[in-house]
Amino acid sequence: MKIDFVSIFPQMFGAYFGESIMKRAAAKRLVSVKAYDLRRWATGKHRKVDDKPYGGGPGMVMMVGPFERAIKALKRSTGHGANSASTEPRATSHEPRARIILMAASGKTFNHKDAVRLSKYQHLIFLCPRYEGVDARVSKLVDEEISIGDYVLTGGELPAMVVADAVCRHIPGVLGKAASLAEESHAVPGLTEYPQYTRPEIWQRIKVPAVLLSGDHKKIEEWRKKKMKRR
Repeated sequence: MKIDFVSIFPQMFGAYFGESIMKRAAAKRLVSVKAYDLRRWATGKHRKVDDKPYGGGPGMVMMVGPFERAIKALKRSTGHGANSASTEPRATSHEPRARIILMAASGKTFNHKDAVRLSKYQHLIFLCPRYEGVDARVSKLVDEEISIGDYVLTGGELPAMVVADAVCRHIPGVLGKAASLAEESHAVPGLTEYPQYTRPEIWQRIKVPAVLLSGDHKKIEEWRKKKMKRR
């Protein structure tokens, strides 16, 4: 999968995707991540991407033009990879290709099903607003708008990284064991994962539940099912 982020702060993405599981996924060529500066598609001497809102009001609103040009440019690259065609998995005629996503407080709240659904795409393009948001006409250019919760952040970069992380975990080969996905929180809608323990067996007089030390896999499985929490 190819993942592109469009932001006025593209440097924010390198540290996160350059570590841990995401770094290994990129090394195995399962995921290609690249962040672009929206000003690359701005016009004029100062590469302006925002302006005052019509009708008045505080703050600045991001303009539709730079986003439109960014989307057109990045969609043309679908299926060709960040560096070369050979680095990206090829889509079959039955596989979806590109999906344009605007991070927006008014968008649909992201959940586990969305992560699984988006993992089927070959190319995700995340638009990351700042300031007072984007010109409403940007919504006409995207496939969907996503929020990660009922609160407001200073920009769309963190939400976009949250969504991308959740999506990447469902790409075959990204996680070491496929069973990790089947047993984790929200794999069954409304349920969170059972409690986990590791060494030491006793910590500050708190013991690991005896059933987990029994070696009886059937009883362990039953205990874990009982301990899963419904939200």
